[in-house]
Amino acid sequence: MDRQQLFDQIRAKRSFLCVGLDTDIKKIPAGLFKGKDSPVFTFNKAIIDATADLCVAYKPNMAFYESRGKEGIADFERTVAYIRTHYPEQFIIADAKRGDIGNTSAMYAEYFFGSVKVDAVTVAPYMGEDSVAPFLGYPERWAIVLALTSNKGAEDFQLTTDAEGERLFEKVLRRSQRWATADEMMYVVGATQGRLLADVRRLAPDHFILVPGIGVQGGSLEEVTHYGMNKWCGLLVNSSRAILYADNTVSFSAVARQAASKVQQEMTACLVAKDLL
Repeated sequence: MDRQQLFDQIRAKRSFLCVGLDTDIKKIPAGLFKGKDSPVFTFNKAIIDATADLCVAYKPNMAFYESRGKEGIADFERTVAYIRTHYPEQFIIADAKRGDIGNTSAMYAEYFFGSVKVDAVTVAPYMGEDSVAPFLGYPERWAIVLALTSNKGAEDFQLTTDAEGERLFEKVLRRSQRWATADEMMYVVGATQGRLLADVRRLAPDHFILVPGIGVQGGSLEEVTHYGMNKWCGLLVNSSRAILYADNTVSFSAVARQAASKVQQEMTACLVAKDLL
C-alpha cells in the first residue's frame, strides 16, 4: 500500500485508527473459547470483524505471539492471512522492533514482507543505516523507525543533547531521511510526548507517524492531532488495551466496537477540523 492509498482509506473510513492486536491469552475471556482450536486467533477474528470498518490499520505486537512459540506464530500468521483475505484494504503493521544488521535484518525483512506479507515493520535504528536498509527493498512496504517513545526510559537516550544542543531523537529523524523517502519510511512517536510532535513535524513534515499511547497509556488524541497532523493526515494512532479488553463477557466484541467507534468519531471531528474531509 502506498501513501496515497493509505490516505484514501483514512478519508473513506473517516478514521486514522490503528487497532493494536496485543492479544494476551491470559486476558481474553477464556471461558468463551473452551474447545476452540485457537483461542487467540478466534478472539482476534472477532475483534477484527467488529472493528474493520472503523479503523485503517491493525498492529499485531510480535511479543504476544512469539512468547507462545509455534502456536503463537501460527496465530500471528493466521491473523494476517484473515485480514488479507477478508479486509484487504487494511494496513498491517508487524510491531516487531527489529534492529540487527546485514543478513540478519534481511532475513527478518524476508519473513515479514516476503512470507507473511505485512505492510510495515517497526525497526530500531540504533545500529544505523544498515540495520534499516534491508526493510526498504520491498515495493509499497514500509519501515517504521523508532524515533521518540512514550516510556520513562526515553529520557535515558532519546532526549539527551549533543554539544550543539541537538537531541538524539532529532538526530535520528534528520539522519534517517537520507536513507529513504516519505513513501518508504514512517516513524514511531509516542502519544504521551504530546507537544514534542511539533519538533518531529519540523524535521519530518511529510512522513506518516505511528502514534501508540492513547487510551490506557493516557495520551491525548487532541494534542496528537494538533501537533502531528499534516496534509496527508500523516497519523496512524494506535489503541490496544482500551479496545481489546473493554469487556470480558460474551459481549466483548460488541463493546470493543463501541470503544473503537468512540475513537473513530473523535478522529472524524479532527479530520473535519483540519479540512481533510
